[in-house]
Amino acid sequence: MRSRDYDLEFRERAARTRDVGALLLVVAGLLWGWCAILLMTEYSIETDRGNERECAARLFTDRGTANEGVYNGDYCADERDWPEALLVLGLSLPVALAGTALVTTGSVSRRMSAHAQAMRELDRLADKREKQTGA
Repeated sequence: MRSRDYDLEFRERAARTRDVGALLLVVAGLLWGWCAILLMTEYSIETDRGNERECAARLFTDRGTANEGVYNGDYCADERDWPEALLVLGLSLPVALAGTALVTTGSVSRRMSAHAQAMRELDRLADKREKQTGA
């Protein structure tokens, strides 16, 4: 395989690595969005008697229905609990870290390949100039 062909294939692999990393970052962003929805939106639940009860958002409540629901006879606290939102946030961290690592690796690999090609071209031009001035 010629060095030019190898270099082009290397760049394609680096671009694919970068694209997979970007996809992982999008997935992490979606998980962060889901966590934000769980924490910032109001929600309603169905009580034991079949009635609907409005519950305050988990993040914006101060001793409201989401925190004192069980004591008041409804189940707002059980419907959207903190561990679920924190689990979603916790799952997004390794995905975001892997995505960041892959985007960085792919981008740096492409830049280094382009730099190496530019250096080879400069060396070729310098050799050509030396042959012209030396001959």
